[in-house]
Amino acid sequence: MSFLKAEWRKLAIANYEVDSALLQEFLPYGTKLDMYQDRCYVSLVAFMFLNTQLMGIKIPFHINFEEVNLRFYVKRREGKEWKRGVVFLKEIVPKPAISFVANTIYNENYETLPMRHFWEESGNERRVEYSWRKNNQWNNFHIRAGRTAEEIKADSKTEFITEHYWGYAKVSGSKTHEYEVIHPRWKAYEVLDYSIGVNFEQVYGAKFGFLNKQKPVSVMLAEGSEISVENKKKIEKGLLK
Repeated sequence: MSFLKAEWRKLAIANYEVDSALLQEFLPYGTKLDMYQDRCYVSLVAFMFLNTQLMGIKIPFHINFEEVNLRFYVKRREGKEWKRGVVFLKEIVPKPAISFVANTIYNENYETLPMRHFWEESGNERRVEYSWRKNNQWNNFHIRAGRTAEEIKADSKTEFITEHYWGYAKVSGSKTHEYEVIHPRWKAYEVLDYSIGVNFEQVYGAKFGFLNKQKPVSVMLAEGSEISVENKKKIEKGLLK
């Protein structure tokens, strides 16, 4: 049985190019940075969890909710295969039980904060906005996009960002948790305009404060799909469970 099943919908994604040295301390054991055209990215990703089931059970008041995360991209070689995955620097949700389970079982870095979202379709456009409050200050990520989702082009930056199917969490310098995230290939909307009002230093710490003054190199809106998060396995020096 999958650990978690849900839908991830209307994923607003802003990608920032960063120096790879910034991420070395966060790199889980057994992984290496995954680059796109020799460039290193962190992404701000905001979306909705819908129809969420934990171990096949829908928990009251924890079925539909927002999430926003800051993540970067890694890969891990297993035999002849490269597994392409993500590492979450922080994940924010409005539900404390979700944070407790993820932090305890998967060793993720979840934080519980007040959140809200707004979706609207009108004419040929759609608007998607996610907001979260930290220290009485609201942060927000807003996208205006076309109404029709299109296939993602092969070898594009959008494909690179969305086609990572593994999650990795650093437990220690010699131990990592690995889990598979299963979903079909996504479609994406044409982004017409966007605004990002995020205090990165306040939300993610002084190390990421420079993002307050940096524009993303690209902004995307993916439709998403049904997903499943499989049970973790442990990666250790000399041991694989």
